Amino acid sequence: MTSNPAAQHAVVSGGAGFIGRAVVAKLLERGWRVTVLDNLLTARREALAPLRERAGFEFVEQDVSVPFEVDGDVSHVLHLASPASPVDFSAYPVEIVRVGTLGTDNLLQLALDKGARFLLASTSEVYGDPLVHPQPESYWGNANSIGPRSCYDESKRCAEAFTMAYHRAHGLDTRIVRIFNTYGPGMRLDDGRVVPNFVGQALRGEPLTVYGDGSQTRSFCYLDDLVAGMLAVLDGGDPLPFNIGNPVETSVLEFARRIIAATGSRSEIVFRPLPEDDPRQRCPDIARASTLLGWRPSVELEEGLALTVDYFKAALAR
Repeated sequence: MTSNPAAQHAVVSGGAGFIGRAVVAKLLERGWRVTVLDNLLTARREALAPLRERAGFEFVEQDVSVPFEVDGDVSHVLHLASPASPVDFSAYPVEIVRVGTLGTDNLLQLALDKGARFLLASTSEVYGDPLVHPQPESYWGNANSIGPRSCYDESKRCAEAFTMAYHRAHGLDTRIVRIFNTYGPGMRLDDGRVVPNFVGQALRGEPLTVYGDGSQTRSFCYLDDLVAGMLAVLDGGDPLPFNIGNPVETSVLEFARRIIAATGSRSEIVFRPLPEDDPRQRCPDIARASTLLGWRPSVELEEGLALTVDYFKAALAR
C-alpha cells in the first residue's frame, strides 16, 4: 500500500454521523481523498457543510445494506455506519441489523475487490451486561440475543465475525475497534444517550432522569481521543479487536451531579426504572491499545464536558 497521501482514497460508511465526521476531517487533514457513504437515516446533511468545502471530499447518499459500486482505486474502507443510540434501537431495529450484517458484507467485499485495508467500528456493546470488569478484548461477553438491544449488540458481534472470516479466508487486511462511550461537540440533541440527555435537561432547567438507582457505571471518552485511537488502530498492524475508550469510571448518579455543576443548573435528579438489559458496568481495559499502539486518552472529563456544554448551549440557542 502506497504511503503517498495523495494516492490514499478512503471510503467511509456512516461518515455523516457524530464520530464519522470527525474521522473524515482527520483523513482529509492527511491529504487523503474521502468518499462518504451515508443514507442520512439518523444524520443531517447540513452537518456535512464544513467538510464539503474541503479538497478531496465527496458525499454519496447511499444505504450500504444494498449493493453499490465505488469507481476507481480505494486504499481504505472504514465501516462506521449504524444507528447507535438507545432511542434508535426501537425506532430502526431492522435497519440496524441490516447495516451490521449485509452492510458489513458489502463493505468487506468492496475492500477485497479494491485491495483495500478495512476497519470495522465495533462497540463495547459486544460485551453486553459484562460479568468481567473492566472488559478486556479477550472477554466474550454476556449479551442477550433476543432482547431490546440485540439488534445493535448482535449485529456488531456478527460484523466482527464477518470481518475475521474475510481476514482468515481471503487474507484481507482488517482492523476492529471496539468503541466505548464517546461524547463531545457535534452530538445530536436527541441522541438519547446519557451526555446529551443530561446536558440538555440541565440547560433547559428540567430534572435529570437517572435510570435505576444510578449506581451503574460508565466511562466517557472525549471525541478527539477516540478518533486518535481509531486512526492508531487503522495505521497499526494488528487484526484483532482493540478497546478504544477512557478507563476512568464514574457512576451515572455522580455523572448527573457533575453535569449540574458544569452547567450551573438548578435541576433536580429524578429516578426512573432501569431499562431492560441496561449494562450495570461498562469500562474498557485499554492495555492492548496502550502497549501495542502507544495510545491513551488525554482529555480530562472536566475539560471535555466544558467544551461539550458550550456546544449544546449554542445548539439550543439556535
